[in-house]
Amino acid sequence: MKKLNLQENAEDYTLIEKAIYYLDENQRNQPTLKEIAESVNLSEYHFQRLFTRWVGISPKRFLQFLSKENAKRILSKSNLLDAAYKTGLSSTGRLHDLLVHTEALTPGDIKRKGAGLKIRYGKHPTPFGQAFIATTERGICKLSFNPKEALNSLKSDLEDATLIEDFAHTQTLIEKIFSPKSKGTPLTLHLRGTNFQIQVWEALLRIPAGNMVAYNDIASAVNSPKATRAVGTAIGKNPVPFLIPCHRVIRATGEFGKYAFGSERKKAILGYEMAQTGT
Repeated sequence: MKKLNLQENAEDYTLIEKAIYYLDENQRNQPTLKEIAESVNLSEYHFQRLFTRWVGISPKRFLQFLSKENAKRILSKSNLLDAAYKTGLSSTGRLHDLLVHTEALTPGDIKRKGAGLKIRYGKHPTPFGQAFIATTERGICKLSFNPKEALNSLKSDLEDATLIEDFAHTQTLIEKIFSPKSKGTPLTLHLRGTNFQIQVWEALLRIPAGNMVAYNDIASAVNSPKATRAVGTAIGKNPVPFLIPCHRVIRATGEFGKYAFGSERKKAILGYEMAQTGT
């Protein structure tokens, strides 16, 4: 594939999301390529070109990745998380090579509401729309596909921190996260969460790109097999979605389930990852 253009991909994504929404609403009717293209006001030719530019494969192949049957096939793989633990993070996908360290905010940081912390932030185009990212001197503390809500959340949770808009600084991080062949210093996460939440988030990091697990798999991975609901709550509190891949957790039935930034975006991210890894 050609070199990733984040701005171009972000512009493509708005139409891809509409197409996925149309497919969700009309999947029983098995719409043709022409009908899907018309739903986003494009000709078949231009829609096919846009789709291939965005993900590198045809719309038909992409939809096969997002089928319930494919999801159930992936879920049926045995000991996926166990294998990831045994082989080490370096062999389970590009993101895992980057995320080698997770550091929690200390109780003092939280009690002081961020006093003394400098947080640099920025809004950037990505293959999945505009994203907000924020980082302290110790690592990335926020990633979101809802920039306005994310900034307000930071101001509320860490109201005494010093917030600095620094596009140049955060652009480097965005490129490392969303550019497939990025290299350099590994990323560090600086997170706020309970011990249980941190355990769940670290388990999510062990899910290989292009794969999916069920909520009960994560519960077993953190030695709390009966705590599926608590696991779901911890996943919902993930402060850096995509980076900590909560989108890779789906229902045991093969249904993709909800996502904080819309079910269409969850399907888009999963399909994109499967296309890149050939899952």
